[in-house]
Amino acid sequence: MRLLKKTSPRRSQLRKNITAERLSQLTRFINTDLFISALLWLLFVCLCVFVLSFQLAQHTRYLSLIPLAAIVVLISSGAAFYIYHYQRRIVKNHTRALALLGSLVLLLATTKLAVILNNHTMWATGTAVTAAIILTIAYNQRFAIGMSIFYCLLASFAATKMGDIRLFLTMAAGTFTCCLALREIRTRMKLLEVSTLAAVIVFTMAVALDFLTQNSKPLNVLRNAALHAGITLVVGVLIQGLLPLIEKVFRIATSMTLLDYSDANQPLLKRLAMEAPGTFSHSLLVGSIAEAAAEAINCNGLLCRVGAYYHDIGKINKANYFTENEMGAISQHKELSPAMSQLIIVGHVKDGVEMAKEYGIPTVLRQFIETHHGTTLIEYFFNEAKRKQDEKQSPPSEIEFRYTGPKPRTKEAAIAMLADSVEGAVRTLAEPTPTRIEAVVHNMAMKRLQDGQFDECDLSLRELSRIETSISKTLAAHHHARIPYPKPPDETEEPAPNESNLAKEPQNANLQKDQKTQSQKTPPQSEQTKQKT
Repeated sequence: MRLLKKTSPRRSQLRKNITAERLSQLTRFINTDLFISALLWLLFVCLCVFVLSFQLAQHTRYLSLIPLAAIVVLISSGAAFYIYHYQRRIVKNHTRALALLGSLVLLLATTKLAVILNNHTMWATGTAVTAAIILTIAYNQRFAIGMSIFYCLLASFAATKMGDIRLFLTMAAGTFTCCLALREIRTRMKLLEVSTLAAVIVFTMAVALDFLTQNSKPLNVLRNAALHAGITLVVGVLIQGLLPLIEKVFRIATSMTLLDYSDANQPLLKRLAMEAPGTFSHSLLVGSIAEAAAEAINCNGLLCRVGAYYHDIGKINKANYFTENEMGAISQHKELSPAMSQLIIVGHVKDGVEMAKEYGIPTVLRQFIETHHGTTLIEYFFNEAKRKQDEKQSPPSEIEFRYTGPKPRTKEAAIAMLADSVEGAVRTLAEPTPTRIEAVVHNMAMKRLQDGQFDECDLSLRELSRIETSISKTLAAHHHARIPYPKPPDETEEPAPNESNLAKEPQNANLQKDQKTQSQKTPPQSEQTKQKT
């Protein structure tokens, strides 16, 4: 007879809680970015298998698809782990993930189709170099090198049936050269210079490998190497024309684009200079300060400078409500309540973002507009509100007088925030000596740090110290002292009208007054003689 085991209510409840927790974990996993990224990875594997097995499907050799699919899965898994470790933002940003997936699949399909039509492996070298340049422009050198290796493995199977070590090494030589030589694009000749250097390396590698592994005629070896080098050189010209499209697809801005936006003839900067000249001057100074500070910690100084140019464009709409544009006039905030002034001050961030979208400013520059105040407190109007409050009213809340954020998410944005606040604070000093400037910079940096404004930008204390040193040095150089210009020795000094001339006029007036009074008191000489007589 089977005895039924009784369970206590506590154990039953515990089992229910465990089941509910597992179900919630599964639901969270399904809703997370990781699940969507896994689906995108699966899509990439399927597309790669389809592209690589095109000839196999034509010859009805379906059993060969299994080992080919296993190779693609292994290579794609390695690429997925590499992305997860070194560019985790792609897992959360599905738009960039789709752009990366589409670019690699398109280049792989181009390689397969070109090899089928032309029956030459040079096309694989060309697409490999293209992938390396695009990845370096869109991300960074380390990530581009790693992903280019994975692409070279897939392209070698697309160009040959079993893969060719010579082709792989030739592609790797070109991709390594492009990734290491292409750090940023500041001139229009940069891509041509990089592709020319890569073509020389590819030619040398192809010649060496052909002479080492086969007994071909020297003319055929040189011809094959020249074709690989030629397609590498053509890629540089092609990427030069497709650069705006690459920037739009990956939502980035190269150094050459940033230089275009730093031109003072840009419509938005021209409006800022005409309608808010004080803010324009302030932005130029903040840009030079931020660029020097960014280069001190090996960040993108050009991005800092151009972002600082646009960080206060929202002040154009209400320029007269900001101190730097008052030009000696009476402050507009004297007639407003602190709460209304706070709304106007905070509103320039929102207005700036809307104007940036209207004028087509890149997203990488818009972050400086959104985050240059973070969630800091507007202390002046907060203190004014506390001073003007009635006894019956409750004290104002700090949350009401804080910017809406977000906080800086990159080191460049954090540097621009600190440079903006420090430049305004140093302007209030009566005598901006280097020691006082250094004290102001350190106090402001510690204030932002303790307020939690640098929590989301991975800025270390060592980097913050270097930033402080650079900002102090730049501001001290800007507020340098000057000696008065000397006068020529033969030039006679004329008395100033506000000292000697104005001083003499009251003395002459007093002298005439005394003479008149004396004449009234002393009678004429004839009258005195008559009186004596």
